Amino acid sequence: MTQKTWLITGISSGLGQALAQTVIERGDRVIGTFRQQSQIDAFNDLYQNRAIGIKLDLTNSTEIQDAFEWIKSNIGKLDVLVNNAGLGFAGAIEETSDAETRAVFEANFFGVLNLTKAFLPLFRQQKSGHIIQISSHGGFKAFAGFGIYNASKFALEGFSEALAQEIAPLGIKLTIVEPGPFRTNFAGSSLKFAEQTIDDYLVTAGAFRERLKSVNGMQEGDPHKAATAIYNLTSLDTPPLRLPLGKVAVHSLTSKLASVQTDLDSYRDVAEGSVY
Repeated sequence: MTQKTWLITGISSGLGQALAQTVIERGDRVIGTFRQQSQIDAFNDLYQNRAIGIKLDLTNSTEIQDAFEWIKSNIGKLDVLVNNAGLGFAGAIEETSDAETRAVFEANFFGVLNLTKAFLPLFRQQKSGHIIQISSHGGFKAFAGFGIYNASKFALEGFSEALAQEIAPLGIKLTIVEPGPFRTNFAGSSLKFAEQTIDDYLVTAGAFRERLKSVNGMQEGDPHKAATAIYNLTSLDTPPLRLPLGKVAVHSLTSKLASVQTDLDSYRDVAEGSVY
């Protein structure tokens, strides 16, 4: 079997770390991104010729271009791009400042968009490749207290769904992965909260915020099992556009679909009759 080369962003912990370990164990080559040089040095010492860590801040366009140029010059090809790095954020819509909103979108939308676009010329030249976008079940169904994060992942899924159609005739695949709660650091130090709190939202956004804090480290999902599921996607001739991971994610997608269908059925006459 031909060795594949993967670029996985955000592998210092959580799902990214589990995926990098899985890919390395399966014999493929990993280029993993970190934001701290000390993390890069430790990773490179551990894996030496089997993997390499590079510095990348998704919000820095210069570092994105540098990463592309380094891979193109030193590796020459890329088989799988996994956009895993991102920012978790909780807060009611009214509680969230413009600066906080923009920070979430810079990481979860613009950073992913820019990195994906940077590697599209290489994928087009190869006429092959698989882009894996790590979204969330919250990229398909919104939750009170999670609206800005939901919006960033909805945006990620929107451009990715369109991109999948654009690149399919070119031999390039794309899959959106939608994990539910997994035992990562997402609900711990990786999660940011709106600085402002408004008492009127304590029963909605506030309750959601406290629930996230309470489940940290006790989520249902095993990140190593998720990593195996993601790895297996790359061996499929026709991978799915979307892959929810975990029972909570399946429930979220199912309930959203049912809600949309209920509204469509209940108001079909209004919808169809409003334009004639």
